Amino acid sequence: MTVDVDRHMLEALVCPQTNQTLKYDAEAQELISVGAKCAYPIRNGIPIMLFDEARPLD
Repeated sequence: MTVDVDRHMLEALVCPQTNQTLKYDAEAQELISVGAKCAYPIRNGIPIMLFDEARPLD
């Protein structure tokens, strides 16, 4: 199930670890932090910006 996400809200978010902008992956419903090498999940349209919830990137 895909939930609509407010793109303006996503553009305002930054990585809590690096303070860098995030890349939105609509298919995976994640916000990608290149600097922190992790992906923050979006659940039910709400970005979960906790490092403990982030998925490490290879």
